[in-house]
Amino acid sequence: MWLLPLLPALSRAAVLTYYRASRSGAPVPSGGPVLLVGNHPNSLLDPLCVAWAARRPLRFLAKAPLFSHPVVGWLVRGAGAIPVYRKADDPTQMSHNEESFRAVHDALAAGSAVALFPEGISHSQPSLAPLKTGAARIALGAAPRAGGAFPIIPVGLVFRIKDRFRSAAHAAVGAPVAWDDLAARGPDDHDAVRELTDRIDRAMRAVTLNLARWEDERVVITAEAIWAARRAVSATPAARVSRIATAADLLARARASGDERWTRLARDVSDHARLLRALGVRPADVELDTGFGTAARWALRRLTIVGALQLLLAAIALILFWIPYRVTGAVVARMANERDLVSTYRVLGGAMILIVWIALLAIAAGFIAGRVAAVASFLLLPFVAIAGLHAAEQWRWTLATARRWFLMRRGDPRIAALRERQHELARRLDEALAAHGQL
Repeated sequence: MWLLPLLPALSRAAVLTYYRASRSGAPVPSGGPVLLVGNHPNSLLDPLCVAWAARRPLRFLAKAPLFSHPVVGWLVRGAGAIPVYRKADDPTQMSHNEESFRAVHDALAAGSAVALFPEGISHSQPSLAPLKTGAARIALGAAPRAGGAFPIIPVGLVFRIKDRFRSAAHAAVGAPVAWDDLAARGPDDHDAVRELTDRIDRAMRAVTLNLARWEDERVVITAEAIWAARRAVSATPAARVSRIATAADLLARARASGDERWTRLARDVSDHARLLRALGVRPADVELDTGFGTAARWALRRLTIVGALQLLLAAIALILFWIPYRVTGAVVARMANERDLVSTYRVLGGAMILIVWIALLAIAAGFIAGRVAAVASFLLLPFVAIAGLHAAEQWRWTLATARRWFLMRRGDPRIAALRERQHELARRLDEALAAHGQL
């Protein structure tokens, strides 16, 4: 388990490099037995995200075939993962699960944190899959040795576009599941297992985004953005994810009510989203202050010496690392045939390709300027890559904001009509929230 102590730091580096990631919720207890349960939309990136959110070493339950996988097997074994034998993989190996359960009970009794994904599969569905009972049976089986009920903590992973580099990702650490009343009943009590599974399911749904179909994603994201653009609300990722979840719940209630007003509202929000996309703007841009004073203050904050240095750093990083970036994309396009595997291959493959590329650059520096230059290059180039990435993001955001300001400023009659339409949609969203007890 050589990798286990390094897991929090490595997961943090991987997650924050690949995604624009954020975390919310109370800290996971730093000591003592804890069982973390997460949703599973993104293959091997999910354990990294949960480990980053937990901020302590975690032992994961992982499907047995991963332990012999030629690419990731050494990582799974090194992280101290515990194998789970699934009927879908090899029915003849199912008897080994008794050993796995004992290993998990031993880990929890020793005060370790264990994490698993109760859906049982990584998937690209818009909602949680039905939970397996393994998490409940593990908890009920470990309780006698752990001295009673211990924290079962849900971790919800919400990705904006899960297979896109530098997309937004959020990890929400939920409140522990209450199960003191069930702890003494044991894993052979089927009613206790089912009740605890149901409680875990409710806790996980409280920290995840659950949609009836993927087409609803555009509706709920646009509805939240329209509403937030007209209100003084928190702009933190956690608050935004919470509002999007409220919008998804509102959409589900509206459909269940059968009231045509809310069905029509959802359709109008979807149409508005298409208009925004066609113009390349966001709901917040429609409310943008286009006065020259605001623009001047904005420009003075960004067009500084620091901004110029950021632009230079972004250009250097682009020149130095364009080749490994393109090679990684080409390799992933050939190897990852499922969407929930794309990010896994990009992180693992990209890391290996980047290390090789930095080594080659360091060797080249050594031939040109000597051994000291080679060592300095090998040590400094990773920081140049990461700093250049963030600098490039800042400038892409700056240029995109400037483009949207000029678009809003030029007096296009479509913008005035769009603004009026958005104000009307915001008013109707207020009515829907009030009608369903959300306002």
